[in-house]
Amino acid sequence: MNKGNKGKLIVISGPAGCGKDTIVAGLFENTARLDLFYSVSTTTRTIRDGEEEGKHYFFTTREDFEERIKKGEFLEYTQYCSNYYGTCKNTVMTALSQGMNIILKIECEGAENVKKLFPESVLIFILPPSIEELRRRLEGRKSEDAKTIERRIKIAQTEIAFSDRYDYRVTNDDLHTAINEVAHIILNHEAGAAAKNYEQ
Repeated sequence: MNKGNKGKLIVISGPAGCGKDTIVAGLFENTARLDLFYSVSTTTRTIRDGEEEGKHYFFTTREDFEERIKKGEFLEYTQYCSNYYGTCKNTVMTALSQGMNIILKIECEGAENVKKLFPESVLIFILPPSIEELRRRLEGRKSEDAKTIERRIKIAQTEIAFSDRYDYRVTNDDLHTAINEVAHIILNHEAGAAAKNYEQ
C-alpha cells in the first residue's frame, strides 16, 4: 500500500449501458498494480437481479438518504431517474489518508461537485461507440421497459455533451482496450497534466 503518499481520487462517469461497471471490475483485476479502493455508492433505487448489497451499491430508503443528507454524511449526492445516489464522506477521507487511489463511479453532477472539493481529482468519462450501440446494450439488459430506456437515452445525450469538462474521455468500443486505457490514466496522470482524449 502506498501509505507514504497521498492517494488519487478517480471519478468515472458515463451513460447507463456504457460499461462503467465492467471497466471498474476489470481495473480491480490489477488492483495490486494500481493500489485501488472502490467507494461503493449509496442509492435509493431498487436492487436489480444479480446485484449484491455492499458490492454494487448500498441500498436504502429515500427517507434514510434524506436524513443522512441533513447530517452531512455525503461527500456528494445527486438524483438520477428519480433516485438518489451518494458517496459516503467518511469512507473517502479515510481511504485518501491511507494513500489509496479511490475509484468513485458517479453521475456528472456528482463529478462536478467532487472536482470543486478536490481540484486534483482525475475525471474520466466513458463513452459508448454510438447512441445506437448504447440503445442496443440497454435493450439487451432486459431490465427496463421501453419508456425508461428512452429516458436513459435522452439523459445520455446530455451527459455526453457535458463530457468535455472531464480530464479524459475513453470510448468503450473494445472492452479490453478501454480497461487498459483507464489503467494507463490512473498510473500516469499527475495533477495539472494536460487532458488527453482517448476517443477513437
